[in-house]
Amino acid sequence: MKLFIAGLLILLAGYAVYGRLVEKVLEPDDRETPAVSRRDGVDFMVLPHWKNMLIQLLNIAGIGPVIGVILGIKFGVIAFVIIPVGNIIGGSVHDFLSGMMSLRSGGANLPEIIRENIGKRFYPYFSAFMIFLLLLVVAVFINVPAQLVDGMVPGHSVFWFAVVVIFAYYIIATLFPVDKIIGLCYPFFGALLLLGTFAVFCGMIVKLVDAPQLLEESAAFKARMFTPAKDQPIIPMLFVTIACGILSGFHATQSPIIARTMSSERQARSSFYGMMVVEGVIAMIWAGAALMIYNLFPELMAKVPGKVLGDITGFFLGKYAGSVTVISVIILAVTSGDTAMRSLRLSLAEMARIPQKKIANRIILCVPLIVIVALLLWWSNKSAATFNQLWNYFAWGNQVLAACTLAAGTIWLGVRGKSGWIAWLPGAFISFVVITYILWTSPAHRGPAGVGLELDYAYLLAGFFVVIITMMLYERIEILRKETRQ
Repeated sequence: MKLFIAGLLILLAGYAVYGRLVEKVLEPDDRETPAVSRRDGVDFMVLPHWKNMLIQLLNIAGIGPVIGVILGIKFGVIAFVIIPVGNIIGGSVHDFLSGMMSLRSGGANLPEIIRENIGKRFYPYFSAFMIFLLLLVVAVFINVPAQLVDGMVPGHSVFWFAVVVIFAYYIIATLFPVDKIIGLCYPFFGALLLLGTFAVFCGMIVKLVDAPQLLEESAAFKARMFTPAKDQPIIPMLFVTIACGILSGFHATQSPIIARTMSSERQARSSFYGMMVVEGVIAMIWAGAALMIYNLFPELMAKVPGKVLGDITGFFLGKYAGSVTVISVIILAVTSGDTAMRSLRLSLAEMARIPQKKIANRIILCVPLIVIVALLLWWSNKSAATFNQLWNYFAWGNQVLAACTLAAGTIWLGVRGKSGWIAWLPGAFISFVVITYILWTSPAHRGPAGVGLELDYAYLLAGFFVVIITMMLYERIEILRKETRQ
């Protein structure tokens, strides 16, 4: 109970204190934004600040802060500390920094930001990797909400019908100007999300009045929780399991969408850093609800998180109100999937230098994306094993993206004579995590294919590689500084 309350307070205080410190380093000012200087009526236009904040929240808050933490709380109450601390020092900085880099580069998407900072040689490999990852995101964020919809209709299978409806919405939202679909729908979607999460929180409070111990680790919970002995060490597994809420590379692909619709850089802290903090609060609430339900019904720890979601909402809110909250979770996935596909279009257009004002150009870029995502959906639904493979690639690939973004941010700050530690502190850590994961994981460790080293050796090698990467980053800063002086 104390750790849960402390975690919420860390998030609130972190926004006020550390968020302000990061803002002083990044120095948003009154210069003209891309929404004004590059207005095209499709992707570049000014939207109200409140609407931008809701769009950013829904863009970044996929199923991670719900489904991810329902699984991630199995690591124990330590998650109530790791989520807020990681959020304030890592995820919120990552989102704020990626948004500011995009603002200062004319609304550039992530591959272009990587090219400008890390270099032209790395750019094509990163671009291919990011496109692959976003394709996985779109497929996952069609698959999971369709499964949730299917679970709400007992006795009838509506999965593929839901897939078609969700995918059709993604295509429409990707093709239309940002204010026509996303700008119109998201205020309603955002209200439903916040209402559903708040309802779960109120249900938790009612139960905790009589049983505060439900937010502690019971003996039955401890017997089933994730431990290193069960091939679930906190480093790296917790940080791959819980991304949204702590640190997620996917967010850096979404920040440029909002960077293209902001009227002032001074809105950046609340739009980027602030909305990531709100996502952290959402993650804390769902993690707390999951721990309570696991303490009451330990047998649920054997179920997949998507099934536990229904148990949580039904227990705290009842059948009908719980169904509304499940719908809000479906919206979380859908409102990240549609902008993931939009980000794919924007990134491909930027790489190929294809203007996006004409809808014909947008359709040309979307057709191959539709075909590839359809194939991924078919493949991922062949069996539970194929879907797990899709999810595993998405999970660790997401953190590779975060490490690259923070590396680019470190260089971007360093070239401008600013200390890059606010970026590379979380960047070095998540690099260590993802390198450890790749070196350690294997079927022998109950994971996907990897190198399969023993954990201690993986830690040692990962630390070595992080030192090398750090040296390369600061060498890159010196090279760019010299070029700037010349």
